[in-house]
Amino acid sequence: MIGSPSTRPTGTTQPGGPRGKWALRDQPAIGWLVAAVVVALLHPFVDDSHWLMVHMILLGAMTHAAIVWSTYFTQALLKTSEDVDPRRLQSTRIVLVIIGVLCVLVGVPTVHWPLVVAGATLVSGAVLWHAVALALRLRRSVARRFRTTVFYYLAAAVCVPVGAGFGTALAKGPGGDWHGRLMVAHSMTMLLGWLGLTVLGTLLTLWPTMLRTRMDDRAETLARQSLPIVIVGLIGIDSAAVMGLRAATVAGLLIYLAGVCWWGRALIRPVRTSPPRHASAYFVSAAVVWGAVTLVLVPVKVATAGSWAGVHEGYDAIATIAAVGFALQLLTGAMSHLVPVVIGGGAQVIRAAQTHFDRFAVARITVVNLGLLLWVTPTPPAIRDTAQVLVLLALVAIVPLMLLGITAAVRMRRQLADDHSLRGRKLGVDPGIWSPGQLVAGVAVLALAVSVAVAWNPAGVTSVNSAAGAAGSVQVTGKTTTVRVTANDMRFHPSSVTVPKGNKLVVVLTNTDSTTSHDIYFPNGAKAPLLSKGQTARVDVGVISKSMQGWCTVIGHRAMGMVFDVKVKASSATMADGSMDMSSGGTTSAIHPNTSVPASFRAADASLPPLTAATVHHVTLVVRNKKLQVAPGIWQTRWTYNGQVPGPTLHGRVGDTFVVKLINDGTMGHSIDFHAGDVSPDKPMRTIQPGQSLTYTFVAHRAGIWLYHCSTMPMSAHIAAGMAGAVIIDPPNLPAVDKSYVLVQSEAYVDGNGRSSVKEVNADAVAARTPSFITFNGMANQYDYRPLTAKAGERVRIWVLDAGPNEASSFHVVGTQFDTVYKEGGYLLKHGKDAFGDTDGGSQALDLEPAQGGFVEFTPPAAGTYSIVSHIMSDAEAGAHGYLRVTGK
Repeated sequence: MIGSPSTRPTGTTQPGGPRGKWALRDQPAIGWLVAAVVVALLHPFVDDSHWLMVHMILLGAMTHAAIVWSTYFTQALLKTSEDVDPRRLQSTRIVLVIIGVLCVLVGVPTVHWPLVVAGATLVSGAVLWHAVALALRLRRSVARRFRTTVFYYLAAAVCVPVGAGFGTALAKGPGGDWHGRLMVAHSMTMLLGWLGLTVLGTLLTLWPTMLRTRMDDRAETLARQSLPIVIVGLIGIDSAAVMGLRAATVAGLLIYLAGVCWWGRALIRPVRTSPPRHASAYFVSAAVVWGAVTLVLVPVKVATAGSWAGVHEGYDAIATIAAVGFALQLLTGAMSHLVPVVIGGGAQVIRAAQTHFDRFAVARITVVNLGLLLWVTPTPPAIRDTAQVLVLLALVAIVPLMLLGITAAVRMRRQLADDHSLRGRKLGVDPGIWSPGQLVAGVAVLALAVSVAVAWNPAGVTSVNSAAGAAGSVQVTGKTTTVRVTANDMRFHPSSVTVPKGNKLVVVLTNTDSTTSHDIYFPNGAKAPLLSKGQTARVDVGVISKSMQGWCTVIGHRAMGMVFDVKVKASSATMADGSMDMSSGGTTSAIHPNTSVPASFRAADASLPPLTAATVHHVTLVVRNKKLQVAPGIWQTRWTYNGQVPGPTLHGRVGDTFVVKLINDGTMGHSIDFHAGDVSPDKPMRTIQPGQSLTYTFVAHRAGIWLYHCSTMPMSAHIAAGMAGAVIIDPPNLPAVDKSYVLVQSEAYVDGNGRSSVKEVNADAVAARTPSFITFNGMANQYDYRPLTAKAGERVRIWVLDAGPNEASSFHVVGTQFDTVYKEGGYLLKHGKDAFGDTDGGSQALDLEPAQGGFVEFTPPAAGTYSIVSHIMSDAEAGAHGYLRVTGK
């Protein structure tokens, strides 16, 4: 029995020496285990909790255990000295792995790909270093038996950089089929290669040792014959997955399974000779069964998915089986055996420690395995969540039991040292741990907990596929609300929709993101497949009776803000905050601004910036999120260029060059598009992420007032949030006037009441074209309170730009007539003269569609207050209104 104190080869030392002097042997694995359980139990509050749990177990705890115990077994089997691979080097590798795993666990959910690359590199480097140390032991050993086990360890280590490479590519967010292909290649290389080969090599000798019987005489031969089979299977899996060959991938998985079955014959004779008697063997037996289940489920999933993109549907359940059913139970069983053995001190000390590891073992195993069945099968939420909690608590019980076992072993060693008469005392027959009473108790605990959960939350037993919010309890209208949503820059656009209670909701999702794939998932089970750029999916969310939230399930995307709110429209026109529900349409403010403003109120300066002598204009535009008023007393978190809405007005002549540096200091991807320039849009108009910058250079070849705006999809939401401004290129020989003003008309879409609830743009209202306010220069009615000024008889020029994103403008100054009208690069009237030479003409309004602009000129005849409006009167009433206050000469 390799590894037991009575049979350990003489002349060797235990790796790490006496237990307690090397904290890095078991404590990191226990730490990862506890962290995984905590994250899983807090899953309602932790984004990507399932991914974190799986990787804390498989990449954290199991990688640590694989490195530590493969070193232990290699040293024991090959009878090599500790000097071949000193403990300080082993500790360094373990620390590198811990740092690398932490980098991956932070980098993937926060979408910091360089951190993922760094973490994968550290883990791969440490494991390859570990392989070199094992190979060195193999080279220096004179032992001829059990070298096959070390060959398994070496093959396993080579799998790590391969699997890590697939993992880093997967973290980049490939879309469509590539996501499924890389997911299978990554998970199978790490699970079947790194961990699987390590387990196969270890159980060759550990299994009969646990059962306290002899190995099957064929064991080493079977293991040696199986190794090339499983390696061929792994190569086939990875190669076929990368090439997109699902049938070949299934074949590779079956070849691997065949190799495992051939190797597994060596486990049968020991268990027939000596059935399991302790917790260690029972847990390992259960782990082997769940491992076999995994090996069956994966090829079935790949074969029946219909496409590579569909492989990830339901893959979480397989990952849970692999991490909890296989890995955690294997770790629990192995530590239940190895920790007492490594403590050493003789049979009495081992028995003292093992007694605690065996406590309630049958009940724990029952809860873990029956609970796992409830966890991974499509049971109602209340049952599934309760089972998950019980399974994790039963597994984490190994921690206090280990502490009790170590304490008992230390106590027994002291007793033996103090009382020599205790030495050599016979221990008697080992009764084993089987207990029908504990089996019944485990079933009863699980049944009782599920019953309490159902009684506590009856709604939690409704079908996971029921319509949102239990549609049966709401009067179904028979109508359907359809919303078209784009996924881009870690956001859904729009990010919310208001649905009349009882309507069915259909979400048509299109991914416009060129950098990563996206999907959307709703708590009632409605889900879009993973979409690459340009792909669209239709999601039937069901009948809506209460508010809910959907999110992108790609790791890290939900944490970055990729959520979609479904709001139920109130039954009456009055909303909870007292405002009117205007979601049915119409351009009317649902939020009433203040009717007066404080003396400190300052309106945006509407004066045209002076024209300088420069022919090259260097401009810096910094994207910032800033809380600004969209109407007096009504606030919104706006997306801005240089902290203002509209952005700075640029002023130049025909032929001038503008060199614009765009810096993204916001919280999402943004871009800029200058209509004033003729440039290829591919590079200068690209979306840049927070912290990035670009330089946009253009030459103003033509005169006019030109829009610039953010061109990141959906443009409507970004423009409505404030990301627009004007570039004014003077027509040649433009005469000077007494007053020059710039008015940029745009809409504001407020989410919340703008007072106690200050939010970003309401993208749903943008899509529905139901603005809260129509503004001049970013704030409704601001020039009512701080009018523009002129003197009677002065020549006034007002440049007007309709930035939209949706509403047109009919610009009018009450009490005046325009004798000069310039629109879209040409004069309609010039001092009363039109294009046909007719004179004494006049104009009452400048009509503009979104992205159009021009200017008007007039001379106020007398002192007074002249209203400035969009003559689309509902827009004027919604804030497109101001005054020109004219004083005497």
